[in-house]
Amino acid sequence: MNRTQLSFAVGTIVAVLGAATAARADGPIQQRKDNQQERIAQGVASGQLTAGETARLEGKEAALNHEERAMRQANGGKLTAGDRAVINKQQNKLSGKIYQLKHNARRRP
Repeated sequence: MNRTQLSFAVGTIVAVLGAATAARADGPIQQRKDNQQERIAQGVASGQLTAGETARLEGKEAALNHEERAMRQANGGKLTAGDRAVINKQQNKLSGKIYQLKHNARRRP
């Protein structure tokens, strides 16, 4: 994936997430997802994240979203306090990974 394709893909993801946020207010969990997507997009735009790093981060984000959906389905569309704690812990881990990859001195060519 070249730089233009990657920038377009990340831009599309951010736009879709922005629309999803406007459509439903999930509170702090959704806000955190949006912030992390913006951090990833900024890393791509600045060259701090390579295509491979971006793909791995997006995969981790997708897995977290899938797990959240499964938790909601198991509880009638709502998250329990325990579910929110688990998601928050996983978001903390993903946030640290975003930071680590953005600051690992690798640059896109």
